[in-house]
Amino acid sequence: MGRKSLKDIRQREIIEVFYAVAKREGLENTSIAKIAREMNTNPSLIIHYFQTKEDLIYELIDYILSQYQLIFQIEREGATREALVETIDKLFSKKWNDLFDDGLSFSCYALIFRNETVKEKFKSVLDLLHTRLATLIRQCAENGEIRLTEDPRVVADLIFVIVDGAYYYLSLVSDPAEFDRKLTEYKLRALRLLSISLIPVSAGDRGQAYSHPDDVDGQAR
Repeated sequence: MGRKSLKDIRQREIIEVFYAVAKREGLENTSIAKIAREMNTNPSLIIHYFQTKEDLIYELIDYILSQYQLIFQIEREGATREALVETIDKLFSKKWNDLFDDGLSFSCYALIFRNETVKEKFKSVLDLLHTRLATLIRQCAENGEIRLTEDPRVVADLIFVIVDGAYYYLSLVSDPAEFDRKLTEYKLRALRLLSISLIPVSAGDRGQAYSHPDDVDGQAR
């Protein structure tokens, strides 16, 4: 794997500052001049790498979308029940939610309604995430790790529907306890789609995972 060029390094630095400024002041209020001021440099340096704010936004969206893909960097190898539970844990976790700023992410997402390039970028990456989860689910089912009666792709799509809806709604929730409780509820619903049950052991524990609801007193918990 080759070393990154100076251009790649500079562009990444600019995008990270763009992200920080846009997170603080809003995407619509962020300009090339403000980015340059934050970097203590001349605007011409920014323009050298990104000719317009639109170019910056496209690169920013690629940066945000690349953060989404970190969800599939799991500790366990292979299509196991544990790896699947770990992936779901990450999807429904503060760590996942903190990978990117919700307000900025939603501002970028709103551009899909008037910018075809942005729409294609979001759809391409989100389709990839759905496919990766569907593949993991399918492999787990084929390995006998879980029992599945529906198409893995349909299950993966439904799980992401829960994830997307959860964070959209939870962005309105200010109470940390309510946030944690609802996030756990949504995660358990997603796991039920996979016929996986979790027995909570104690506060803060992830609990023991079971591959089938009837493995635990014949009921999903």
